[in-house]
Amino acid sequence: MTATTIGAWQRAALARLAPVIGADEAARDLRLILQQTTGWSAARLGIGAAELFPPEALARAEAMLAARLTRQPLAQIIGAWEFYGRSFELTRDTLVPRPDTETLIDLALSAPFARLVDLGTGSGAIAVTLLAERADAQALASDLSQSALDVAARNAARHGVAARLALRCADWWQGLDGLFDLIVSNPPYVSEADYAMLAPEITRWEPRAALTPGGDGLSAYRSILAGMGAHLAPGGRCLVEIGADQGPDVAAIFRQAGLVDVRVHPDINGKARVVSGRANA
Repeated sequence: MTATTIGAWQRAALARLAPVIGADEAARDLRLILQQTTGWSAARLGIGAAELFPPEALARAEAMLAARLTRQPLAQIIGAWEFYGRSFELTRDTLVPRPDTETLIDLALSAPFARLVDLGTGSGAIAVTLLAERADAQALASDLSQSALDVAARNAARHGVAARLALRCADWWQGLDGLFDLIVSNPPYVSEADYAMLAPEITRWEPRAALTPGGDGLSAYRSILAGMGAHLAPGGRCLVEIGADQGPDVAAIFRQAGLVDVRVHPDINGKARVVSGRANA
């Protein structure tokens, strides 16, 4: 491979990637690829453009760029992504955790809990984060995908919470028992019509079953709330992530299930992102 400087490679790579994903996203992704392959900080990259790209790092960067040009998400290419200040392993069996979901974490941490269940845990980002933030809590996390649960198990070990997290392969409440004072879920909620309009990074690379249940996108909420009564402790809370236009419909499902103090909460961009409710004490 021909020797090149960091800056020359970055400029050439930007010329290839920008037409595919846009200039701003391409510039961000290339900075992350350079940090990942060189081990350099952002500050060093800023002043090291004239330095030669180490051959092994260059080969890795070229491979990562080639993958990104296929519209594979950078998080999958790297194999990990940050969520709530922690790095989580990812594979094609799990969703890439989004900053919007941190809204659910903040709301969950706004009140005490000792035992929680995370339905449809995927990479385990939600359950592991809540356990890491609450050292005395215990959790059960379920998913229909055993491959996703394997990733969640490794993430629990990575962050030192494996002893407090039980994992179950289950379809929502199927086979689960016990009472919980906190129920959380980021279920598949994209409608069939909206799914068709999502970016290729999502539709080609992320697990469809974790994104859309088909139809109107609300069937997961109906399943979660239908089985909630046998599992939510008196006074316990239920928090679910939603699509930006689903607040009224999901809030209605919460109220029909008997929850009180039902609210729709915005995310960091001001869009409706979480519905919360509480069981009567």
